[in-house]
Amino acid sequence: MSTFKELGLNEQLLQAITDMGFETPSEVQEKTIPILLSKETDLVSLAQTGTGKTAAFGFPMLQKIDAQSRTTQGLILSPTRELCLQITNEMNSYGKYIKGLNIVAVYGGASITEQAKQIKKGAQVIVATPGRMKDMIGRRMIDISKIEYCVLDEADEMLNMGFYEDITEILSHSPEDKSTWLFSATMPKEVSTIAKKFMHTPVEITVGSKNVSTEAVSHEYYLVNTRDRYAALKRLCDANPDIFSVIFCRTKRDTQKVAEQLITDGYNAAALHGDLSQNQRDLVMKSFRNRQIQMLVATDVAARGIDVDDITHVINYQLPDEIETYTHRSGRTGRAGKSGVSMVIVSKSEVRKISAIEKIIQKKFEKKDIPGGMEICEVQLFHLANSIKNTKINHEIDMYLPNINEVLIDFSKEELIKKVFSVEFTRFYNYYKNAKDLNAPGGSGRDHDDSDSKDSTRYFINIGGKDDFDWMTLKDFLRDLLGLEKDDVYKVDVKDSFSFFNTDTKHEEMVLGIFNDFKLDGRNISVEVSKDRGGRGRSGGGRGRSDRSRSTRGDSKRGSFKSEGGSKGGFKKRGSESGGDRPKFSGKSRRKNEKPQNTGTGGRRRRKG
Repeated sequence: MSTFKELGLNEQLLQAITDMGFETPSEVQEKTIPILLSKETDLVSLAQTGTGKTAAFGFPMLQKIDAQSRTTQGLILSPTRELCLQITNEMNSYGKYIKGLNIVAVYGGASITEQAKQIKKGAQVIVATPGRMKDMIGRRMIDISKIEYCVLDEADEMLNMGFYEDITEILSHSPEDKSTWLFSATMPKEVSTIAKKFMHTPVEITVGSKNVSTEAVSHEYYLVNTRDRYAALKRLCDANPDIFSVIFCRTKRDTQKVAEQLITDGYNAAALHGDLSQNQRDLVMKSFRNRQIQMLVATDVAARGIDVDDITHVINYQLPDEIETYTHRSGRTGRAGKSGVSMVIVSKSEVRKISAIEKIIQKKFEKKDIPGGMEICEVQLFHLANSIKNTKINHEIDMYLPNINEVLIDFSKEELIKKVFSVEFTRFYNYYKNAKDLNAPGGSGRDHDDSDSKDSTRYFINIGGKDDFDWMTLKDFLRDLLGLEKDDVYKVDVKDSFSFFNTDTKHEEMVLGIFNDFKLDGRNISVEVSKDRGGRGRSGGGRGRSDRSRSTRGDSKRGSFKSEGGSKGGFKKRGSESGGDRPKFSGKSRRKNEKPQNTGTGGRRRRKG
């Protein structure tokens, strides 16, 4: 492997590299830096998050710009405020010995006039989020007509977040002869399109394979019944006492719900999603980086830009809608040369997605069992033993030792050890002694595949596509309204002005009871039991409007609902597995006094994760 000096970097940068403790370049740096230093070219670099991409484009840009000029020469676009600030801090560290260098971060949630003042002083490099950058160009606060270098960092994430039009608008104000450097973890069609539109015969560099997961991450999945998903999450956390993780949910609502449940159960957890204010997001991230939070529950959008090297686990509480997103999630761990674990909690209906992900990341998942209660007790006991072993003695207690020794004088060493560990073990044992096996029977395919199941009831509801519902948003709406789990509402079939859905028959009375004189936006919503079994699934199931005529008011069960524009039922509170409070061991994950404030709201908005 080359050294940074052999890559062609100048003395100012090499001195900063020495200060930061970098010894040898990463693969992406080794492949990218010599090319960008030796010629003016467009470049596409595909590498996983955490492989050193910022330095790969940061060093060449800083070496090639003229720090004595006040003209803006470099523009770096990144998807989130967090990543924007991170890149700015790193670039400042790289250029600490370059006199006259001014790097300005431009992002939303901060004073636009203050940012404009900083740029007016002369900013050779601007690091920006697309939305704020477009706004400031429109107000003529920024001039990028003379930039020589433009970096699109985390390009796939920017496009996933809907910034294509913003990027197009921004780059239309830049010179055509600039060098454009595109860095991305994956190469979906959208990234290929933007490369063709804005770049000329770019050099392409791939570290590993396209869309492939890093070798430092192992992948595991756990098969559980949908109703046991949260209990399984707690077991996985308890089985890994030193866990420092990001837990991914699909929606803001689920993110807030899971975080609140974890906090209630005594874990150091917090939510990170789009409904939080910027100040709340900053506080949560600060607590997470300081390890006051051990479990950060996040949506995919909110987690973009998180750059914390010591994350031990990524837990997919729910798989993402887009399978490619899994690559980004798992890339949050296994960074900076450390190993990590990506766990997936799946129900039987989701097992088929595992195979699809394996094809994309080109790595196999290991199917594992959710640990049993006694296994967790054993893990926690040994964790406690190691904590005691590694604890530094506080000699402030020396003055109390004579009295303590007098109290304990009748006990042998073995008896004292048993008593100390029994204090902790008894609480944990009582919690888990009646814990059931959470592992679902093996198999694949969809839950409730038996369309003629006697335990399933199919319903007609008079809302549909005209009411801005598709099968997924209607399913989310119904399960929250009814207080059910995700897969307890199934065979959702949305027509133009009406829809069908199924639940297990045991929920029938509750469903019809809730839909009793219910109004949505002032409109009466009715639900009836349908004779159609829904054999054709999500989009083709149901026989159309004729189902309703066969289920007449005289012989059908019918319900309405009463909740003016609101939702009844809400989130169910879950008790502990054996009915008692969850015990709190003396390790890091049990320090309740360090629990952060619960931030944000768990609003009921439809599928905006």
